[in-house]
Amino acid sequence: MNRKIFTSESVTEGHPDKICDQISDAVLDTILANDSEGRVACEVLATTGLVIVAGEITTDCYADIESIARNTIKEIGYNKAEYGFDGNSCGVIVTLDSQSPDIAMGVNQALESRGQVDVDDKGAGDQGIIFGYAINETPEYMPMPIVLSHQITKKLSEVRKNGTLPYLRPDGKSQVSVEYIDDVPHRVTAVVVSSQHCEEISHEQIEKDIIEKVIKTAIPANLLDNETKFLINPTGRFVIGGPKGDCGLTGRKIIVDSYGGFGRHGGGAFSGKDPTKVDRSGAYMARYVAKNIVAAGLAHECEIEIAYAIGVAKPVSVYVTTRGSGKISDSEIEKLILKHFDLRPSAIIRKLGLRKPIYKQTAAYGHFGRNDLDLPWEKLDMMDILKAEIS
Repeated sequence: MNRKIFTSESVTEGHPDKICDQISDAVLDTILANDSEGRVACEVLATTGLVIVAGEITTDCYADIESIARNTIKEIGYNKAEYGFDGNSCGVIVTLDSQSPDIAMGVNQALESRGQVDVDDKGAGDQGIIFGYAINETPEYMPMPIVLSHQITKKLSEVRKNGTLPYLRPDGKSQVSVEYIDDVPHRVTAVVVSSQHCEEISHEQIEKDIIEKVIKTAIPANLLDNETKFLINPTGRFVIGGPKGDCGLTGRKIIVDSYGGFGRHGGGAFSGKDPTKVDRSGAYMARYVAKNIVAAGLAHECEIEIAYAIGVAKPVSVYVTTRGSGKISDSEIEKLILKHFDLRPSAIIRKLGLRKPIYKQTAAYGHFGRNDLDLPWEKLDMMDILKAEIS
């Protein structure tokens, strides 16, 4: 018997880094709603009483960046000065420039099509390696530890907003450890939850409420037993939170955004980037491919790496591993990918419809496995085509 424990974490929408991700993607959505060809690379920093929005935006439309930032902060729940950070009163500094013409030149027309007439082939917005992953151990085709971690943080937000636990504040984290026996999820061994709260509430009350009204409603009962450890606000106090407690930055929760460390990540963040940036569009496409491969029954799990060069449309490499779980060889799966999926940035954007304002909703609780959202890279419309290749 092979036993192992794997742990993943999630954070709530009120976590400082996630505030920044949501502002970045709110800016992106506003631009794309009015200019589908807009170029956006928006970065945000949030600290005590201050938000800084920086980066490069090239667009023909107007966007009230300050209002976007303030409205996003208030929607999250930071709308009172007593929380230590308030969308009504915090300072907002906006410092934006247009995209470098050196970068734009390579994006506007790929190396392969330069000098050709009427060829619409965009190059990658930067060099980069990206990964996509899927596994059939959950209905979401995601690793169980990250699925459960997200379920807890979403529940934390739900009970805060609907008044079930009115003393909670927006900032929070979860961490779930899952025991695997012979690579099959067996039980949850430990759950860690840290949630910001008002000063008056006792630790004992917080611990009781979070175990009963958050953890046990978010995690299926068959995965919990008498030996499961619950660690609630382990320091004993979490009153100061949000950007007052910790500086937030766009793109600092990339493992939370993707596969919880179970599958690899190329390193590039998603939020605040328009789809010409393969850090985002390429990672979405790789997830789409991997998920359809697993759903088609070609493998129990699949991980794909795609590498791009700036200004070049076609990937410089494609790598596939099923970690020994494939019904056919990894090299054969790679051939099927190249046969059925066009991995050039322009083709990815068209296939997945990425020039739409769909991004802010992904900026908290993960970009993948979101059965609560209608995301194009989560569709299984290639499953039957791939299944036919091995039938």
